[in-house]
Amino acid sequence: MKLRSYIVIPARLESTRLPRKLLLADTGKPLIQHTYEAASRAKLPAGLCVAADCAEIVDAVRRFGGSAVLTDPHHASGTDRVAEVARQLADVDIVVNVQADEPLIQGASIDRAVELLAADPQASVATLATPIRSRKQLNDPACVKVVMDEAGRALYFSRSPIPHARQWSDDLLSADPPLFYQHVGLYAYRREFLLKIAAMPRSRLEQIENLEQLRVLESGHRIAVGVVDEPSFGIDTPDDYRAFVARYRAGRVPHAA
Repeated sequence: MKLRSYIVIPARLESTRLPRKLLLADTGKPLIQHTYEAASRAKLPAGLCVAADCAEIVDAVRRFGGSAVLTDPHHASGTDRVAEVARQLADVDIVVNVQADEPLIQGASIDRAVELLAADPQASVATLATPIRSRKQLNDPACVKVVMDEAGRALYFSRSPIPHARQWSDDLLSADPPLFYQHVGLYAYRREFLLKIAAMPRSRLEQIENLEQLRVLESGHRIAVGVVDEPSFGIDTPDDYRAFVARYRAGRVPHAA
């Protein structure tokens, strides 16, 4: 039986490093619209919506013709926000969590995550990773690393460089197949598992690294990881946003289909 999937984009208005970033509109469109249009290019999901923490984002999404629902503003994480919407999606098997500040997410990447989960009945979650070829990136705590087993399932996620090279050589960065992978923060959840994991308390390792996906591993569940060539482009800082606007004005950002 073909599994039915649906995209939910959790959206929070306030952000520390770039205030109100989802409503910034130097391109003529709010950032949340760019992400919504990018996610809509996925072919497998039956639909998508924004799970917003305030009426201002709901209104912004509906103005460009998108679907949005108002969720509890007191949720601790985007996963909780996605789970609130998922409770109402009784006919959906897979719920895809797309970060709201990822305007360059590939529709094919979303489809890949759905396919991974559909193909691995023992996995509760699917996500993506991309090779790391820069030592600066490898050592950056903001770049989350992942190591996988031979079946392509996650062994661990960390802000530290993993695996740790006992003797460093720059040749390690050009190894084929790659040795180091950056986690791309896109998740496809089995709906029932999403509702279960959102109700669990934060795990020990999750609290130490501040990485929600460690709660899944600590609870004994499997995460399937697919490798893609290009990471998505998250907007976290004013410089990130300026770079995105420049790319858009240069015509290097896909427009809505």
